[in-house]
Amino acid sequence: MSSKSPKVSILVPIYNVEKYLRQCLESLVNQTLHDIEIICLNDGSTDSSPKIIQEFQKSDSRIRVINKKNSGYGDSMNQGLKKATGEYIGIVESDDFIDLDAFEKLYQLATTNNAEVVRANYYYNKSGKDKKNYYINPVDAGRIIDPSRHTWIFYEAPAIWSALYKRSFLNQNHIDFLPTPGASYQDTGFNFKVWSSAKRAYFTTEAFLHYRIDNEASSVNNPGKVMNVCYEYAEIEKYLRKNHLFNQFSGIMEASKFGSYYWNLFRLNNKLLPDFINVVRKEYQTANQDGLLSQTYFENYKWQLLQYILRHKTWRVALHIRWLKFKLAFREQLKKLWGLTHPSYRKAQKTSELIAELYASSDLLESKVQLFRQQLSELNHSLTISSSDQSVTSTNPKSTVNSQEKTK
Repeated sequence: MSSKSPKVSILVPIYNVEKYLRQCLESLVNQTLHDIEIICLNDGSTDSSPKIIQEFQKSDSRIRVINKKNSGYGDSMNQGLKKATGEYIGIVESDDFIDLDAFEKLYQLATTNNAEVVRANYYYNKSGKDKKNYYINPVDAGRIIDPSRHTWIFYEAPAIWSALYKRSFLNQNHIDFLPTPGASYQDTGFNFKVWSSAKRAYFTTEAFLHYRIDNEASSVNNPGKVMNVCYEYAEIEKYLRKNHLFNQFSGIMEASKFGSYYWNLFRLNNKLLPDFINVVRKEYQTANQDGLLSQTYFENYKWQLLQYILRHKTWRVALHIRWLKFKLAFREQLKKLWGLTHPSYRKAQKTSELIAELYASSDLLESKVQLFRQQLSELNHSLTISSSDQSVTSTNPKSTVNSQEKTK
C-alpha cells in the first residue's frame, strides 16, 4: 500500500460464493485506484471460498482477511467497519463485481466535493448481460445536496454497494448494521441511518457496480427471512429517537417501511402471506393511533393498499393482493408487447437513456474541472510563496554577506 491509511477501504462480505468470488476479487485487485485496502469478511464459508481468498491474498498485500464463525451479514459488516482504516469506505458484495475505474472516479467525486456520501447508478446483471438501472434523480446529480430536503432517496432500494462513505462520517454518527442472523435486509437500517444523518450527499448518474440478480442463493430469494425487515425498521426507529431525529423523519420512515413491506407482500407465497399481513396491520394500526401516518409521504397506490389492509380481514387482503399481482404481471406483458409493436415507444426509451448518460458524462467532466481548478489554485499559491521567498532573500543584507562568504 502506498500510504499508512489508504484512500478507500473496500468491505467484501463472503459466504459460500465460490461460483462468483474470483470475478469479484479480480475487479477489486485491478482497480485503477491503487491506494486501497480490500477487507474480505469470510463468514464461516464451507465451500472453496476461503481457498480462493487465500490465493488472492498471496499475490496482493492490500488484501486483509477476517475469518469468523457464521454469524450473519450484519455482524460481518460491523467487524469490517471496525477494522477499516481508509478515508472512505466502499462495499462490494462477493457475488457482484465492479468496473475497474469505479473507486478512482468515486473517490475523486467525494474529495472534490467534500462529500459524506457519493451515490451512483448501477447495473442489473443476469446471465452475463447488463441492464443499467437509472434510479438517480438527474435533477439532483452533479451537486451537493442535503437528503433531508431531497427525500426521494429514502424511497429507493438501499443499494448500499453503489456508494462511497466517508469513514469519519459513519463513526461520528454511530452508523452500523443490525447483527441479526442470516443475510437478509441488513442493508435497510444502515441505508436509512446514512440518509437521515447526511448533510453533504453527492449523486452521479454514472453506473459502476454490476448487481447479480440470478444468484439463486441470494438472500432476496429467501422468503423464510421475511420478518427480518420488521427488525430493521424497529432498529431505525430506535436510532432516530436516540439521535433526536424521530420528529423530522417519522413520516418518511413509515412510508419507506411500507415500501419494503409492499415488496414482501407481493413476493411471498400463499403460506407465508397471511402471517405477514397480520404483522403489517398491527404495526400500522399503532402508527395510525400515534398520528404518524400522512398520505403526503406515500405513493397513491401504496396508500390505497395500506388503507385496504387496515380495513379488511386477512383472507380478503390476501385475495386482493393475488388479484393485484395478476394485474401487474398482465400490465408488464402488455408493456413488452407495446414496445415490440410501437417503434416510437422504444425510441422514447432510448432517448431517455441517452439523456441519463449525458448527465453522467457532465457529472464527471464537472468533477474534473473542479479538481483542475483546485490544483491550479494550489500551484499558483505555491509559486507566489516561492516568489516571495526569493524576493526576501535578494533584499536581505545578511543573506548577501552569507552568499559572499560562501563564494570566498
